[in-house]
Amino acid sequence: MVERRIPRFHDLAPLMQFKKPTFDLKAKRLREALTIEDLRRIAKRRTPTAAFDYTDGSAEAEISLRRARQAFRDVQFNPAILRDVAHVDTGWDVLGKRVEQPFGIAPTGFTRMMQTEGEKAGATAAAAAGIPFSLSTMGTASVEDVAEAAPNGRNWFQLYMWKDRDRSMALVERAAKAGFDTLLVTVDVPVAGARLRDSRNGMTIPPSLTPRTIIDALPRPWWWVDFLTTEPLAFASLDRWSGTVAELLNTMFDPTVTYDDLAWIKSQWPGKLVVKGIQTLDDAKRVTELGVDGLILSNHGGRQLDRAPIPFHTLPEVVREVGADAEVWVDTGIMSGADIVASIALGARFTLVGRAYLYGLMAGGREGVDRMIEILSTEVARTMRLLGVNSLEELNPSHVTQLERLAPRARS
Repeated sequence: MVERRIPRFHDLAPLMQFKKPTFDLKAKRLREALTIEDLRRIAKRRTPTAAFDYTDGSAEAEISLRRARQAFRDVQFNPAILRDVAHVDTGWDVLGKRVEQPFGIAPTGFTRMMQTEGEKAGATAAAAAGIPFSLSTMGTASVEDVAEAAPNGRNWFQLYMWKDRDRSMALVERAAKAGFDTLLVTVDVPVAGARLRDSRNGMTIPPSLTPRTIIDALPRPWWWVDFLTTEPLAFASLDRWSGTVAELLNTMFDPTVTYDDLAWIKSQWPGKLVVKGIQTLDDAKRVTELGVDGLILSNHGGRQLDRAPIPFHTLPEVVREVGADAEVWVDTGIMSGADIVASIALGARFTLVGRAYLYGLMAGGREGVDRMIEILSTEVARTMRLLGVNSLEELNPSHVTQLERLAPRARS
């Protein structure tokens, strides 16, 4: 029989701990975001549909993106126990220089459309965290703006080779002059992928004020206040454009680019060169033979060819075949620090995050990007500790089992 009594005040006092109210709503919502998916939900609430869908969506039926994310979910970690993991080192050298985390910010286009602080927020947050920031050819801040905002940051420039070669290389020269130490050449865009969300949303650059967008804006007035009271949205490296995204991309991208062009670009660039958009072992071997410093296994976040190979699945064989000659990186589908750790364990030297960065930016500007980096960094360190490793060098394929969901049929 349980005996009951009236609670005494000194018993209740330790339980009556009330938090001080906070009037900084941005800080509150970011503090309550515990995962990248939490940041995504905040971003969706705060951003007009067309801008959010440009970030969130991918090509056609969006199968590539779903498969890439599922591949990370289908990881089994194999931890070692009874290890001293009081201290873990989450950094190492990438392309000969120290990074504090095994991930950096991927190049993203139209960034100020997502949130008005744009690339400057990404570059300064990355510099503060000791990780690289990549500026896109389609960026809304110039190489000079980024260099000025983050003079001590490790800034990289991503190149789309245009039909106008002189204009392309003029950008490359500006990046070198501004102190960018690495060039990422994207090679999976002979034409733009069929990004159906953008087409259905009628997305234009800059966004158009139509009855539909006005109605969509009503619950998100803060985005429109920022958009209408700051510098007009424009490409820092391009002429102004008034039209749909697909029209712009198909005007720019050059379907005639070949390996000879890649070799020519390499001969022009004084720093490190990394090729972004490798999807098969054969192409990984060919670019490595050109003497590039690194390659990124990527299907462009699922935004180009739908049902393309899953980069995380391709990683082990590419590392095995060319990892001794060039650094192998991976992107597409990364939504957690555990995804990053799994990639490093299977041989990746580095990873890039694009959507995670933009979710943070849309959720809270520079502070949102800081929070994104904090979330991933915390997850990386925690996953390493739970695996029983003290450093990235200790991670190896024995720590990861890729559970089989999609397996190719044997060819007849």
